[in-house]
Amino acid sequence: MPDVSPPLWKASVFVLKEQAADIAALLELTPPKPQAVLIAEDPFAVEAAVEALYDAPPDAEFLTGLTGLQVLAVPLPDQDWIRRSQEGLPPVRAGRFFVYGAHDAGEVPPGVIPIRIEAGLAFGTGHHETTALCLEIMARLAKQRRFDRVLDVGCGSGVLAFAAAKLWHGMVVASDIDGIAVAVARENARANEVAPFLRLVVADGLAHPMIRDAAPFDLIVANILAAPLTRLAASLSAALPAGGLAVLSGLLRNQEGLVLGFCRAYGLGLCRIFRGGPWSALVLQRGQR
Repeated sequence: MPDVSPPLWKASVFVLKEQAADIAALLELTPPKPQAVLIAEDPFAVEAAVEALYDAPPDAEFLTGLTGLQVLAVPLPDQDWIRRSQEGLPPVRAGRFFVYGAHDAGEVPPGVIPIRIEAGLAFGTGHHETTALCLEIMARLAKQRRFDRVLDVGCGSGVLAFAAAKLWHGMVVASDIDGIAVAVARENARANEVAPFLRLVVADGLAHPMIRDAAPFDLIVANILAAPLTRLAASLSAALPAGGLAVLSGLLRNQEGLVLGFCRAYGLGLCRIFRGGPWSALVLQRGQR
């Protein structure tokens, strides 16, 4: 018989409105990553619905234990739910950046650095706190110094790589373990007219020849998760020269000590911590070798 399985599954949970953003962020960064996460609110209700879309049946029992709330999982009919969910997302201001989708193309204000992102099947529309934190940090760093060689580890849809290219017009290597994400980033790079500055590669970590040959990097940005950040600490440090910076995010506040411990062991010292909601971003500097 032919396969009649639905292309997407939806996990949904009802929460108080003030908790919705934190629960959405938790679902968005919990492996396996959902294809999209959205919040549906009724202005006259005290609760909101947080919905995550997956390409395989999610583990509702695990998500219930993770969030402490009842999570329901149901199949969805065959529609372009990811695009529909993204069309409802408002543009994002982060530092000097204005991140928007095609539906907001006529609303780009003057005096900003615009980044157009169509996430498709890749993580990263700029709405997650960790992405906004990294954009804010990069805008601040641009006031202090120039970075000619930048690496974006786990680039997703490419928003942070494009930010680096637009700020410094130097070489930017962007990698992701997901080939779909790299394909999406390549399309987005053309839309943002930064393709000449980018080298995109499917890679797990920093061992790929393209990344090794392009090192050392003046700046490395990795907006992934705490566990892979700890595993990559040695490689991140090795890819930086003395004085080089790393911006690491995708970790919760209570994971700061864990990630810092691994990074310090390989010569990466803390410069500053930025926080947004339950999430953190670390700015680290490589000491003298």
